[in-house]
Amino acid sequence: MSKPEIDPNHIVVFTGAGISADQLATFTDDNGLWLKYRVEEVSSAQALKAYPEKVIDFYNFRKQEVLSAHPNPVHIAIAELEKKYRVSVVTSNVDNLHERAGSTQVYHVHGSLFEARHLESDVSFSIGDRLYSLENNERPHVVLFGEQVPNLYEVKKLFKTASKVLIVGTSLTVKPVCNLPKYARGRAEKILVSKHVNKRPYGFEFIPLDAIIAVPLIVKRWLNQH
Repeated sequence: MSKPEIDPNHIVVFTGAGISADQLATFTDDNGLWLKYRVEEVSSAQALKAYPEKVIDFYNFRKQEVLSAHPNPVHIAIAELEKKYRVSVVTSNVDNLHERAGSTQVYHVHGSLFEARHLESDVSFSIGDRLYSLENNERPHVVLFGEQVPNLYEVKKLFKTASKVLIVGTSLTVKPVCNLPKYARGRAEKILVSKHVNKRPYGFEFIPLDAIIAVPLIVKRWLNQH
């Protein structure tokens, strides 16, 4: 099967929790969420069945944190790429900071705190800024531990057609999304910005700086190229 053509005007930006760590606690840092919560009680498929109230309370707490946060210079710089490029933002984050910064094509591979689905259904629906409620027979539309990530076919195709790929703020440890960088094309420009990474993907330039420093500089250079 022939590979799809590379679009010279297409950029894929793949982001993880590290880009929002200045405001939102992550699960892996020294003061991470797992120091305050036990994963088996708040963020697994088994927990949802055994402790539904605790799971809902946890995700409502996370959503309230997101609602009080604001897009930082990384989110804003990524959104600015749309001035001259077609940009696909692929994120493992469940917040809406990319959208609030102005990005228009955002793919949430682990779901979103701003969507819900009924407990016995896979069909998601928007709930906006309101919190989750068991009275509505609903749960967060997020991927819990022990659940399958939705089909990534469309996301993989985005990587295959991008002329530039920027990975920011992820340690590339969570499967299967950690394998997405391998779908980037050999002749695409590929950059990884992260202070902590499990394994560097082949062919990527590695920049071990804070995203808040590196990303605006990369974006400025790419905008000047176009």
